Amino acid sequence: MDINIPTLIAIIVYLVGMLLIGVLAARMTKDLSDYVLGGRGLGAGVAALSAGASDMSGWLMLGLPGAVYLGGMGEIWLPIGLAAGAYLNWQFVAKPLRVYTEVANDSITVPGYFENRFHDTSKLLRVVSAIVILVFFTFYTSSSLVGGAILLENSFGMDYTLALWVGAAVILSYTLFGGFLAASWTDFIQGILMFLALIIIPITAIQELGGWNETLDQISAIDPTHLDVASGATFVGVVSLLAWGLGYFGQPHILVRFMGLKSTNDVPKARLIGMTWMVLSLFGALFVGFAGIAYFADAPLANSETVFIMFSQILFNPWVAGFLLAAILSAIMSTVDSQLLVSSSALAQDFYKSIFRRNASKKEEMIVGRIAVLGIAIIAIFLGYNPESKVLELVSYAWAGFGAAFGPVIILSLFWKRMTRNGALAGIIVGAVTVIVWAQLTGGLFDLYELAPGFLFAGLAIIIVSLLDKAPSKEVQEQYNQYKSVLKN
Repeated sequence: MDINIPTLIAIIVYLVGMLLIGVLAARMTKDLSDYVLGGRGLGAGVAALSAGASDMSGWLMLGLPGAVYLGGMGEIWLPIGLAAGAYLNWQFVAKPLRVYTEVANDSITVPGYFENRFHDTSKLLRVVSAIVILVFFTFYTSSSLVGGAILLENSFGMDYTLALWVGAAVILSYTLFGGFLAASWTDFIQGILMFLALIIIPITAIQELGGWNETLDQISAIDPTHLDVASGATFVGVVSLLAWGLGYFGQPHILVRFMGLKSTNDVPKARLIGMTWMVLSLFGALFVGFAGIAYFADAPLANSETVFIMFSQILFNPWVAGFLLAAILSAIMSTVDSQLLVSSSALAQDFYKSIFRRNASKKEEMIVGRIAVLGIAIIAIFLGYNPESKVLELVSYAWAGFGAAFGPVIILSLFWKRMTRNGALAGIIVGAVTVIVWAQLTGGLFDLYELAPGFLFAGLAIIIVSLLDKAPSKEVQEQYNQYKSVLKN
């Protein structure tokens, strides 16, 4: 494919803008707390959109429209489950987690919170949590980098390997130097860009088709089942799609946005902004794929996941198309930078300082964190060198892995005083192992999305082990009481 110069220039302008934000954020980053949590200074709008953008990877722009393009409105159960899970996370987890992480020795990472919440002097909770983060995020990051490379390859005829390194280099640049602030600020801008693209494209496409009613008539003529939300639905299938919402409670890159809020008073405003953005973006993605059914009826797409890309190139002039394609890069980049940042904090705080250098200075921790970002990214790049790599198979349960391993622990640690260290440890291990094993099994009940059984078994493991264990120490219970007191005020 010939390179379209205006489109390329538009994307370059966007990428340079992201780098400049990274440079600005670097000037405001003085220690590890700033680097991995922004000094707990995020406003409601930035926290809300950065949480949403870091969550919605390339699947929002490519995968979901592609699924609807193939299956019609029967795919709506997935966004419904996601929207419900995200709302419940903002409603019941955001404020308590922001309070408890500060009360619990000002914890700045999820593993650090687990350790401080249960006064775990053995470092087991911190290390096991960090291992889960590193394993899932390294492969998750690799798959996202592959997605970015495929976009550049298909849009500009760029060599796949070169595209992989170019995309990774830009993301690395602003994450490496700017840390959490750079990731959050760029996610804020990327979230706006993604939102605008997902509103503009379906509206324009439906107008081109003659309006909403005409679009429905054309789709009905092609296949009336595309209009039926229950088409092809089974109990296991619907429950599996809805169960995706459970994953929100355990995603480290989303939870740290709650932890980084400037004040708990910002939670209601952030929740309103975040949920409005998310619901409208999800519906926008749905209608991109839905409009594609009618628009490309005479010349079906070889790859369903290119429906967004094709609309961008066909319906708009090259300059606008460049920024619309940049929205896809935004979705990918906003997730990868968050994944790299959480992974680096796991290495710097949860391995390096906890095990090897307990007296490490703040500056030393930050340097190690940046080196960790570089190291993890390089591993992820090489894992994604082959676009057909088996690494991509792990993406299907990376979300489930975090949701099952950390979700029940987060929820019960915030609302159950009797929960113990051993219960938390059991929950993390059972959740992660269940997801990995269940994903390898097929047929009947084993076709259920692995997050559902993983979440259930992890929750049961926490409750059973905690009740069999001796009660938490006096210090742990006093800290819990302090957290509850602060939460009420």
